[in-house]
Amino acid sequence: QVQLVESGGGLVQAGDSLRLSCAASTLFSSYAMGWFRQAPGKEREFVAGINVNGKITEYADSVKGRCAISRDSAKNTVYLQMNSLKPGDTAVYYCAAAPSISPRKNEYFGWGRGTQVTVSS
Repeated sequence: QVQLVESGGGLVQAGDSLRLSCAASTLFSSYAMGWFRQAPGKEREFVAGINVNGKITEYADSVKGRCAISRDSAKNTVYLQMNSLKPGDTAVYYCAAAPSISPRKNEYFGWGRGTQVTVSS
């Protein structure tokens, strides 16, 4: 059983940065973790993933070079650093766990309630 709580979202201007946090239960270290986002009227899409030990990361093409996912086992927390934010990044951002790193949302579980990121022009 994995329980996740996202935080760190907010209203920012284009070009700004945010660091999202995902606080997990003590089972955090047993799973790969992923960040997904869902904009109004669109499907939830993969943003970034990180494997169990944090040595392997994956990113969606839309955020490569602008985002960095990391995890801190001692704090049971996974982060998503987002730089050079664009209006197209506006969405609710969710974190979730998976048996192994994957861009496929149907492999994840323990979804949090999300944190809103709004990027103005």
